[in-house]
Amino acid sequence: MPGVSVRGLSYEERRQLAANLTRVLSLYRSILDAYIIEFFTDNLWGTLPCSWQEALDGLNPPQLATLLLGMPEEGDVVRYRSVWPLTLLALKSTACALAFSRTPGFQTPSEFLENASQSSRLTAPFRKHVRPKKQHEIRRLGELVKKLSDITGCTQVVDVGSGQGHLSRFMSLGLGLKVKSVEGNQRLVGRAQRLDRELVQALEKEEKRSPRGVQTGARRLPQHVVRWVDPTGPCEELLLPLEEDPPQAGARVLLTGLHACGDLSVALLRHFSCPEVAALALVGCCYMKLSDPGGYPLSQWVAALPGHELSYRLREGACHALDEYTQRLRDAGPGLRTHCYRAALETAIRCARPELRRPGVQGIPRAHELKIEEYVRRGLQLVGLDPQLPLHPAALRAHQAQENRVVAFFSLALLLAPLVEALILLDRLLYLQEQGFHAELLPLFSPKLSPRNLVLVATKTPLGQALSVLETEDG
Repeated sequence: MPGVSVRGLSYEERRQLAANLTRVLSLYRSILDAYIIEFFTDNLWGTLPCSWQEALDGLNPPQLATLLLGMPEEGDVVRYRSVWPLTLLALKSTACALAFSRTPGFQTPSEFLENASQSSRLTAPFRKHVRPKKQHEIRRLGELVKKLSDITGCTQVVDVGSGQGHLSRFMSLGLGLKVKSVEGNQRLVGRAQRLDRELVQALEKEEKRSPRGVQTGARRLPQHVVRWVDPTGPCEELLLPLEEDPPQAGARVLLTGLHACGDLSVALLRHFSCPEVAALALVGCCYMKLSDPGGYPLSQWVAALPGHELSYRLREGACHALDEYTQRLRDAGPGLRTHCYRAALETAIRCARPELRRPGVQGIPRAHELKIEEYVRRGLQLVGLDPQLPLHPAALRAHQAQENRVVAFFSLALLLAPLVEALILLDRLLYLQEQGFHAELLPLFSPKLSPRNLVLVATKTPLGQALSVLETEDG
């Protein structure tokens, strides 16, 4: 999907873009704030303009993918079966124009051309225990961090929210960086240390088999630290030198986080103002877990804009994978009917207990293969209600007949969701720029593999032409 590249925008243009985003989101807030499981209970279809209903009614999922989400495949001829209202076309055009471009500097992840589950750019030891998506992410972010560290003269990298340590291991044992790995979960840290030892053993075996061209000598493991990072205050651990390094003047730290969840991203942004921190490479996620207030907005500019508020529902919607859902629409798989089934279940729940709203329903196995009545009865049991409550088969059949309407409404919300993420990320850029720092957003991962594929890169001095180096795919 086309979009705007933030890199080419001046500070004033970024502020104007934030203002435009808040205006558009305010205009369509009723769609974004809606819960699809309340499609029938709140008559969501009836909230759309009549002209939109006429244009969208009867469209099947592949048609929605092409006509609404605007992602036709090569060779597709886009034909509208009727004249769409200008207001709906304007929504589609505006959503495409204001979303951030997610196209990285490579067409497809070349590392998976030979084997879809094994990156050809990582040796076997670094691929072990790592899924293809994560292989792609740790390689791309690790290589960017290495370049950024070299450009800014950093003496150590701190990987915050490191989990099982896959990124830290690659940066330390694969790229030769001095790495501190900070994670609050003791169990994950223990597993990371075990995987460190396994990797060293595998690399040593590889060296014995093929001594030429393989690193020799002592390998430097990442230093693991168990620590929860408080987004509201400073964490000295992030800034301390590695234990084996003597204290030195002029230490320069690069902070990084791969899909730093919720307020963890905020913590990294706030620590960037510390004099020891020279650079930041941050990929955020889980925007619904941001503190409200506190996690958003961060910049003075966005905080002063009318309509800047983002509810939990809007922030949760921003985490959806537009490319993945569009492909599901193209495939027209039966799994799409789950939206409709869950909305029908909500009507049954409200009939039995009107005060019970949007209860969590743990996954019903192979829900799309069930008849709608069976799904509803299983759902009632999961939320603690009598599964033998009297149901109305005719009403359930009427709900099921609206399956494509449910999918169409959800697709409308998904079309707008990237604008919510754009505003959150733009707020972070402006927050750093208001302090005199330099910040950019670069598409780093393949969006088909990793929906949250934009990395925020920040430095305290301009990078100039060196910024282009960060975007390139290493040969």
